Amino acid sequence: MKSYNVRIWGIRRRASKSAPFQVRWTVAGKVHQAPFATKTLADARRAQLLTASRVGEPFDVATGLPLSELREITSPTWYEHACAYSLMKWPRSSAKHRASIAEALAVVIPTLVTTRRGVPDPRTLRTALYQWAFRAVQGPGGVLVGRPTVEEPPAEISTALAWLASHSMRVSELENPDLLRPALEATSRLLNGRKAAENTARRKVMVLSNFLRYTVEEKGLLPFNPLDRVDWSTPEADGEIDFRYVPDPALARSLIAAVRRRGARGQHLEGFFGCIYYASTRPSEAAALKDRDFDLPPDTPAYAEAWGVVLVEESRPEVGSGWTDDGTPYEKRGLKHRTRKAYRSVPIPPVLVRMIRAHIAAYGVAPDGRIFRGADGGRVSSTEYCDVWASARTDVLTEAELETPLAKVPSLLRSAGVSLWIKAGVDPVEVARRAGHSVAVLFRFYARILRGQQNVANEKIDAALSEGSDQ
Repeated sequence: MKSYNVRIWGIRRRASKSAPFQVRWTVAGKVHQAPFATKTLADARRAQLLTASRVGEPFDVATGLPLSELREITSPTWYEHACAYSLMKWPRSSAKHRASIAEALAVVIPTLVTTRRGVPDPRTLRTALYQWAFRAVQGPGGVLVGRPTVEEPPAEISTALAWLASHSMRVSELENPDLLRPALEATSRLLNGRKAAENTARRKVMVLSNFLRYTVEEKGLLPFNPLDRVDWSTPEADGEIDFRYVPDPALARSLIAAVRRRGARGQHLEGFFGCIYYASTRPSEAAALKDRDFDLPPDTPAYAEAWGVVLVEESRPEVGSGWTDDGTPYEKRGLKHRTRKAYRSVPIPPVLVRMIRAHIAAYGVAPDGRIFRGADGGRVSSTEYCDVWASARTDVLTEAELETPLAKVPSLLRSAGVSLWIKAGVDPVEVARRAGHSVAVLFRFYARILRGQQNVANEKIDAALSEGSDQ
């Protein structure tokens, strides 16, 4: 409890040989006192209290100290505070977000130290923080605790964490905002010193911003957010796709056909890549598709060119098993940036209808209904499908094209599918709905293509306006 009701009395002598001078004051009526060996020391302390009171600083009723002094005395270190923060965030965060928090804090916390003398190897220190200090596990009674509490880390990890615990700055020291600069610099650099991608830097700064806001607003460990007082601009990232490297329809079809020619795994994954292109699913969404999610037309000649529908309602993004609640290397969750029960229906063309029907006939489904499976029967891993994709790419592209990012990653198939819809004249609102984007995100990512479609629309309007202009 704090109070501005402060009264500071004069210095009083008392019968004590070691500390005969006493400073006395009250906070909200509660009396506090401090003995001193000399009158000079007592005067200095009384002056400090008077200054704090005159500038309007609140005092803590229990201790009698100005809040700034109390913060400094009780302030935890940044290492302690970051461990507590990651533990607090764990229960309500997705596995991906848990890992993102740990990644950002593992970059920031090693910069908030009192010395660089004896600092452990940077890679070891980052591993110690990312894999151990900022990872939660269930302790006795099912209570979440930091991983080092219940597991014995390797010797080099223990040494790194011990060094950081001993040399971490106190939170209160960041009342000097300039001390935050090394942390901000670290968010924009990789361990090898190279510049990090703009989106990576922005994501880390966002975690840091939320961490500092929690420090100020919820914990009251700082009087202000130091990030607001540092002249620093977050790297710009417009997010627009570079369409030079998005495969066109002919190349997309060639790549998917090449996937099928890559042996048994390629044949199994042909439909997986087909869903990414023809239904514009994310790879994590394609990995979760089940047979019941597809509404296919009858398998008769009369419906050979009929469209079907797929309901996309689940995503299984990959993340290390240490970040999930059940220890799997992926997380079962709803659609990106949507409520858990949200879904979207996507019409699928006859070519994908045939692909899915043939796949189910050839391979059946997993016990939980999934139609695409990894070699071990589990979720299709990114390592597995990216290896097949890389092989297909070498079969289709020229040597010069292989040196470029053209169709470099499977997710560019999704961009190709969305681009195709836009170029075909599908309304942008409908494109956004099918792709699982907001309209704002669609316009940011696909601005160049949409601008081209706007020109077509303008020409049509001009033609309409010119009708009958001679009458």
